[in-house]
Amino acid sequence: MQAWQVHENGEPGEVMRLQEVDRPTPGDGQILLTVRAANINFPDALLCRGQYQIRPPLPFTPGVEVCGVTEDGRRVIANPVLPYGGFAEYAVADAAAVLPAPDALDDAEAAALHIGYQTGWFGLHRRAALEAGETLLVHAAAGGVGSAAVQLAKAAGATVIGVVGGAGKAAVARELGCDVVIDRHAQDVVAAVKEATGGRGVDVVYDPVGGDAYTQSTKVVAFEGRIVVVGFAGGSIPSPALNHALVKNYSILGLHWGLYNTKNPKLVQHCHEQLTALAARGAIKPLVSERVPLSGAAAAVQRVADGVTTGRVAVVPGNGASA
Repeated sequence: MQAWQVHENGEPGEVMRLQEVDRPTPGDGQILLTVRAANINFPDALLCRGQYQIRPPLPFTPGVEVCGVTEDGRRVIANPVLPYGGFAEYAVADAAAVLPAPDALDDAEAAALHIGYQTGWFGLHRRAALEAGETLLVHAAAGGVGSAAVQLAKAAGATVIGVVGGAGKAAVARELGCDVVIDRHAQDVVAAVKEATGGRGVDVVYDPVGGDAYTQSTKVVAFEGRIVVVGFAGGSIPSPALNHALVKNYSILGLHWGLYNTKNPKLVQHCHEQLTALAARGAIKPLVSERVPLSGAAAAVQRVADGVTTGRVAVVPGNGASA
């Protein structure tokens, strides 16, 4: 089969190589998937760089989120088990962890429903307890993780303020349903949020960026507000001043979605059922901005790493299926 492999750590566009390799053999409790679509996530770039919390042995195939077909014909979504990731014609997954692909979504959309939307659902509902009528601030609102949070918050009845970088991404955020869009390249984020909220600030902040974005969050979070720390795509991990959290009466909440797979897998299943129902009624629909062939995977991962994409980019191997 054809698969992208990483033989040494570095930038995705430089270290990913498309090769002919043996089809993987599943181990105990694992299944083989024919990949219909593989969604690109920022962790794929971190895996290539050797900067992710998981460091698979070299060589490995990246691609942590797929929609595929089992050998008995079921259409499912899954997180492949590395080193046999999703940027290939076939991948391997834990049989107990695969989830049925929603009928309302095509292959690329279904692949994109998993990590980003599960993270958003757990972050907003399980951790921050977002309520209808509250105001949410989403950093990187036009990106894959941020766009999922925007849609989920709107479905929950919240007012959403989206922060983006550039006019093109601002247009995408408006299309996603953001009530207020702030272009950090052209506006003072803190001043704009305070103006939009009448000086009150926001009830919940969803932050997959870190760095300066986190600092801005602490300045605009309201009394008894909650800041959900999802990741550090900006490259800088902030050191929060806990005295500031005390004085302003806000909470800092961490979210590592992957832990639920081992700590409370029933919640992951429950979340998937909720997401499937939302997709069925059209309340959420992953924004897939690009569908690229398998040959274009390395360049696409590099674009995601560089932060120049919107929504999700899906790799479609073309195993005779429509995606």
